[in-house]
Amino acid sequence: MRTKVAAAQFLASKRIAVTGVSRTAQGHGSNVVYQRLKERGYEVFAINPNTDKVEGDRCYPSLGAVPGGVDAVVIGTRPETAEATVRECAGLGIRQVWMHRSMDAGSVSAAATEYGRSHGMTVIDGGCPLMYDPTADPGHKVMRCVLACTGRIPRNV
Repeated sequence: MRTKVAAAQFLASKRIAVTGVSRTAQGHGSNVVYQRLKERGYEVFAINPNTDKVEGDRCYPSLGAVPGGVDAVVIGTRPETAEATVRECAGLGIRQVWMHRSMDAGSVSAAATEYGRSHGMTVIDGGCPLMYDPTADPGHKVMRCVLACTGRIPRNV
């Protein structure tokens, strides 16, 4: 599947969890994603096992702790924790996962990608949900072009 199609399907979800949302929002990509999704009308859930509040909102220690569950997950943690998150998604029946990646390695883990895809999940292994409509802004659209040209966003998932 083309990444653009997978992104549209992911962003059609209305209940999205974002892992790695920090208590100190300054400079954290997860916090930017969390806030933009909220601004665009998504029901968004912050996941961080080290706090019960971020950005003035309730924060959950795990995906399984979110009442009513979620439809999709943005992974914004270190790559070495991504596989555990994808395994938790599989166990909860969550089939849409996006591992955030900008200029650096981001949250992308080859093992997490392989595990998710082998368990029937759509795993977007790079880029950012804010690079695609309806959440995109001009700056993120430019970043999408640059990252796509440099191979940091996969053409297909």
